[in-house]
Amino acid sequence: MDTTFIDELASAAPTPGGGGASAYVGALAAALASMVGNLTVGKKRYADVEDDVQASLACLATLRARLVALVDEDARAFEPLAAAYRLPKATPEEQAAKNAALQQALVGACDVPLAIMRAVAEVVDEADYLAHHGSVMARSDAGVAAAFARAASDGASLNIFINAASMDDPALAAHYRGETESLAARTRERCDELFDFVKTSVS
Repeated sequence: MDTTFIDELASAAPTPGGGGASAYVGALAAALASMVGNLTVGKKRYADVEDDVQASLACLATLRARLVALVDEDARAFEPLAAAYRLPKATPEEQAAKNAALQQALVGACDVPLAIMRAVAEVVDEADYLAHHGSVMARSDAGVAAAFARAASDGASLNIFINAASMDDPALAAHYRGETESLAARTRERCDELFDFVKTSVS
């Protein structure tokens, strides 16, 4: 197994960090849901849902690729933020320039984890469908996907909260916090429901 990403995550390097890890975990959730679908297609028992499962697999493939890409996007979004924090602030002019760069960078640093949360919410939709209609032999994997998706969404949300806290524009900060709280709460609820369904059905 290639542990490059994990080793980089464990290092003192600023990236990858929690946002990239959240995207990676979201991609794992999508992969697990896909496994359920792939163990369903072609089986006579599930012939009546074959087309829907194939559609779910296509959607999950897109989401998985998107979340993998967001691992790198999160690292790139951190670069201007880190650069802004390093700018000098000895004079009023430097302080103003530093703050302007920081405020601009904070937007990107919130947009990427929000994109992660949105993608993860879609993964939950597909995992939920496959848990209820896919192979019962792989149902526990849909439950693991739900657990991973919950962690990915909650993890990404923390990056938004910490960056929104540094925004000078209260309305913009409130916008990010509001959407994040709503999306996190809904994803958490759905993941818990799916996890409980799987736990009950396999126990």
